[in-house]
Amino acid sequence: MKRIVIVVLMGLMSLAGTAAKAQQLDPAKWTYTVKETSATEAELVFTAKIDDGWHLYSQYTDPAGPLPIVFEFTKSSDYELVGKVQEPKPHEEMDPLFDCVVKSFSGKVVFRQKVKRLSETDFTVNGVLSYQMCNNGSCIAPEDRDFSFKVPGAKEEAAEEPVVAEAVEDSVVETATTVDEPEAFASEEPAGKENKKSQSLLVIFLLAIGGGILTMFTPCVFPMIPMTVNFFMHNSDNKKKNRRQAWFFGFSIVFIFAVLGAILALIFGPEALYFIGTHWIPNLLFFIIFFVFALSFFGLFEIKMPEKWINSSDEQADKGGWLAPFFIALTTVLVSFSCTGPILGAALVGLTTSSTDRWVSLVTMLGFGIGFALPFTLLAMFPQALKNMKSGSWLNTVKVSFAFLELAFGLKFLQMADLYCNWGLLPRDIYLALWIVIFGMLGFYLLGKLRFKGDDEVKEISTLRLFLAIADLAFVVWMIPGLWGAPLKSLSGFLPPQSSQEFDIERMVSESTPVAGATVQVGKLPADRKYADKLHVPLGFEAFFDLDEAKAYARKEGKPVFIDFTGKTCANCREMEHYVWTDPEVKRLLNEEFVMVSLYADENTIELPEDEWVVDEKGRTLKTLGRKNLNYQKTAFNMNAQPYYVIVDADGKVLTAENYKYDRDVKQFVAWLNEGIKNYKK
Repeated sequence: MKRIVIVVLMGLMSLAGTAAKAQQLDPAKWTYTVKETSATEAELVFTAKIDDGWHLYSQYTDPAGPLPIVFEFTKSSDYELVGKVQEPKPHEEMDPLFDCVVKSFSGKVVFRQKVKRLSETDFTVNGVLSYQMCNNGSCIAPEDRDFSFKVPGAKEEAAEEPVVAEAVEDSVVETATTVDEPEAFASEEPAGKENKKSQSLLVIFLLAIGGGILTMFTPCVFPMIPMTVNFFMHNSDNKKKNRRQAWFFGFSIVFIFAVLGAILALIFGPEALYFIGTHWIPNLLFFIIFFVFALSFFGLFEIKMPEKWINSSDEQADKGGWLAPFFIALTTVLVSFSCTGPILGAALVGLTTSSTDRWVSLVTMLGFGIGFALPFTLLAMFPQALKNMKSGSWLNTVKVSFAFLELAFGLKFLQMADLYCNWGLLPRDIYLALWIVIFGMLGFYLLGKLRFKGDDEVKEISTLRLFLAIADLAFVVWMIPGLWGAPLKSLSGFLPPQSSQEFDIERMVSESTPVAGATVQVGKLPADRKYADKLHVPLGFEAFFDLDEAKAYARKEGKPVFIDFTGKTCANCREMEHYVWTDPEVKRLLNEEFVMVSLYADENTIELPEDEWVVDEKGRTLKTLGRKNLNYQKTAFNMNAQPYYVIVDADGKVLTAENYKYDRDVKQFVAWLNEGIKNYKK
């Protein structure tokens, strides 16, 4: 009833205003321009200059509020619309007249609509623009106003300068049309983008430091703690010298990240970092390093530099030279690249492709290096406190305990090399069996049931040691069901993919017994799809592994395509699959509403036929599936980190305002999937 009264009042005001239209100023003056963005696309720019005191309302205003601005385009074979009309971020406030939150614009406002040019000759885009405007207590709703853009035809090279179309002054019209709000399509106007670019570098720097600190808890960074502590524990005789070494160790990490990492990216590009993090050679090397350190910690031998090097190092130490801390820092950074590489890769894409973002990328690299180095530096200084404690066999206990951890975490790098090369050495069940044995032996060692060289006989167990043993053995018991297919989500970043497990009760049951009300249809995709015999997706899902096949099937089924950029060695990919994909709503949407395609960016054991080879921007011929997929991800989406998710239609048009990166927020992921579904159906 309230809305009817408001509409009637606005109608009366409009009639009253018609009589005096000649004396009334139009609240908005519109200018239409065309900007060519590519050889086949152009951007229609609606610019409104609004008189002081007047407000224009968003396309996505509350239905109980004022009437929204509506853009209606005349259909033509000369062009097609790309997405929705984009608008700047509106001002939001509670309006007592409408008794709801309204979204409005004032001053100067710019709307943009992308079009795909289908004609090679010049053509005109026509349409109708309608909206309502209000000031303090008054609203007007004039007749619909036509707009027209003169657009140059498609050509080989698009001009970059905007072409000004006819400029006219428009009024407004009342309409009952309302639009549901897809918030992701609302984008900031150019001024907003400039503000975003000019965001304080200090904020970016602090966020990067936080990101560096958080990587301490990733699967391939955390295992470096024992190696670091052990090194400085054995070099803590001179308190002052050890403090200097610890600071130099931290500085070395920052130097490697901020300087060497940037140089590596500038010379070789992000591919170099990606190679270090995923290729079997560096991962096998990391496994050997961990294995050798573990044997040394167990007491089999002592890792020592040649006497000449030691004497030289001591001389340099007195002069301030620090070769050993730098070497430990370099090892720490290299081993950690399996987890930090994908994170840094995203920043380095901008570093090597955009001079505008170069300072932002460098500040990010510097902050990330400081954040990464800070915990290690504090740990490097921590052994000084140990020196003041009562010495004894417990020092050897710490070293041997670290040996078990080094052995267990070293297997992660061996399984990454195994996945890369498809050797089949460490399927999930064998990997788990080894971990159960290793951590089980660690528990018995903490209880004093095992002794190594340098250990004293354990006559009594301290409270701390007892609780550590309890925690360790509880962890062992918790892992045991994984031998029969339990998901063990907390270890998803460490374990091989579940599809590699030979005996999986859940898979056997799901494949042999239909479950009442189940939404997953086993075997619904063609059995002869490419690479399905070599590549797999998590249990309960089916996917293509070739994008063209997926698009063809999506066109046939009338569904959007969910692109999953993933990797066999990607720990964060496994975490997303275990924590997010297993949510019932996510699983339902992916299986029922999408055609899934998993593009493995590190699968370089599958050779492509010659007619599928791709030449990248540097002129290199890419002959493997992984390199082709990674090149597509970089060139199409300016991203080389996995996991990375994109929703497109059968023609490859992106259906969401932003693509989805690693984020285990299930609600956010569901909202993003629904955005893609909603935009596909429009």
